[in-house]
Amino acid sequence: MKQYLKKIKQASKPFLITYYIIVIGFVISYIFFARSLISLVGIETTIRYLILGFFVLWFVLYLWFGIKLILKKKKKTFITFSILTFLFIPVFSGVSFIIDKMYNKLENFTIKNTSTYQSVLLTKNDQNITATSKLGMINNENDREGYVLAKEMIEKEQINNEIVPYDDYLIMLNDLYNGNIDGVFVSGDYKILFGNEEKFQKIGDETKIVYSYQKEMKTEESKLTSTKKLTEPFTVLVLGVDSEAQNGLNPNAAFNGDTLMLVTFNPNTLTSTMFSIPRDMYVPIACNHNRYNKINSAAAYGTNCVINTIEQLTDIKVDYFVKVNFKGVVDLVNALGGINVDIETPDYSYDKAHQGLVCEQDSQRRFGEHLVCINPGENVHIDGEQALAYARCRHLYKLSDIARNKHQQAIIEAVAKKIVQVSSFSDFEKLLDTISNNIATNMQTPQILSFYQTIKNMLINSLKGEDFMTIQKTYLEYYGLNVWLPNAGMKTSALGYYPGSLNAITTSMKENLGLIPIETIKTFHYDFNSDKDYSTDVIGKGIRTGTILQLMPNLSGQNVNYAEKWATSHGITLTKEFVESDSIPGIIINQSVHEGTFLKNVSNVTIYISKAKISNPKPTEPEEDLKLPTIPGNPTDEIDKPNEDDETDKPDDKNPVSPTPGIDVDDKTNNDNDEKTDDKD
Repeated sequence: MKQYLKKIKQASKPFLITYYIIVIGFVISYIFFARSLISLVGIETTIRYLILGFFVLWFVLYLWFGIKLILKKKKKTFITFSILTFLFIPVFSGVSFIIDKMYNKLENFTIKNTSTYQSVLLTKNDQNITATSKLGMINNENDREGYVLAKEMIEKEQINNEIVPYDDYLIMLNDLYNGNIDGVFVSGDYKILFGNEEKFQKIGDETKIVYSYQKEMKTEESKLTSTKKLTEPFTVLVLGVDSEAQNGLNPNAAFNGDTLMLVTFNPNTLTSTMFSIPRDMYVPIACNHNRYNKINSAAAYGTNCVINTIEQLTDIKVDYFVKVNFKGVVDLVNALGGINVDIETPDYSYDKAHQGLVCEQDSQRRFGEHLVCINPGENVHIDGEQALAYARCRHLYKLSDIARNKHQQAIIEAVAKKIVQVSSFSDFEKLLDTISNNIATNMQTPQILSFYQTIKNMLINSLKGEDFMTIQKTYLEYYGLNVWLPNAGMKTSALGYYPGSLNAITTSMKENLGLIPIETIKTFHYDFNSDKDYSTDVIGKGIRTGTILQLMPNLSGQNVNYAEKWATSHGITLTKEFVESDSIPGIIINQSVHEGTFLKNVSNVTIYISKAKISNPKPTEPEEDLKLPTIPGNPTDEIDKPNEDDETDKPDDKNPVSPTPGIDVDDKTNNDNDEKTDDKD
């Protein structure tokens, strides 16, 4: 050994220095390279470890033969071997830099552990807070902005006013507008959360902030983790965020629930099912004592509340959620060079100058010269602004929000198809930048990377000329509801759904997730003479079965016979009271239960029936020569009673009065919940 070391000391110094530099450089760069390569969990695991093993073997060979070549003075061979080995150093460094850069971009997708939350004390513009003012606050200890931070604000600002507790934000805001309270504690994102309600569309202009309080807290969404691998069937809830920021997405950004889409994906079959949930669907809200409300109202209580409500509705576990900034759609589509979509012909026109065009405000919600219009047709190429306009447009279609949901599914499908076609690294990097700035999810980076193999399979299918994946579209059959909110003293337009339609959708989603076996259709009948469309069915469409929500009808103007039949058919006790009125005797003029009240909460209804006013004038002695006139054919002064045999007093059997006002099950285009002036969706 001593003799060997003596030979090394006698070897050429320049060659030894070169040898040592290359060895040290190789080791350091290889460590970073190996760390980066190992971080790519789920991506070509065998190939990655073969590469790492190859370079370890190369290093051992250089370490041994390099010194041998120096000692034997084989200069040319040593120089060649050293140059090749040295070239690996910048390669290691470059690859490591690129991998780390991409990895960091992927990490930006994930919800951060902490974020800034804000609570504000809001009042009407013409209202001032005084010592006697009553302030409304949500009565939920788990509500960070409406309760926790509100309490801290009260202590900080030394607010000593009477606090009125509420269980519901809309009822609380309604009391503010009606003057029953003077101020409310709400989230700093109140314009996004409540601006889509008809009564509060202009809440940003009609109110002012008295106090504001914000605090860095552990992000609620960071607790919503999942261990589900993307190599097995999973679910994703897509939440649309109408961010007020000009660029990017705050991970804690509130969403107004206008876009709720539950997606299942099976990486083994490359099959996806998309279920767009109408924002006005009336369901029990999980975090609000299961009180019925529009499903988008759950957004005011946070992402966890929305997820729990949807899981309760569908009986399907939500593995992941993705918040998508609407404004980011513009950048994403433009980064892809545009997308091709079938643009549905509108039922109405924006104005006479834009007949037949699909028109909507731009990404900054501007009309006028900024109006974005698209010619309808098949496979229309659209840019980012047009894609966002089409995804938002609902007022030009009879189906309104349902039509908009269908358009959003089409946009997502077109974007997904275009993403798998990205080939150049620069385009891929630009795409990652755009997505990372406008998407926030509870997926961790290793979970996102595990989706690589699925993307690879989709790309192979695309190169073969096959569909990159099968997308099963759904359609929830619905009906209109005009619901009376007794605590708020107001009506709200909502949507009910047919349980049979929802069950068809959720069954298909469970089949795609492998939770239940797929029911194979073994027979098929085709009629050449039929006009029936034999193309792929939209799941849930045309199914109008199951028990629907029943509301209290308006019985005023009906006769007692009708009311009795209605009460009997619904198992409700009917109490009758007669009151003097100028109305036709025997006609119902009022009722004890307000129209639009849920019948499930009603067991007894009192109806008030008109009867003639009785006059009792003071009797006077007639003059002797004065005689009362005789009226032929009217021997008595008895008031005519309604003839029970008169067909006009009975409800028309051919056109019965609907026991549920606001529901028109035969005309699905009559959607009362569309606010024509709503700019917030």
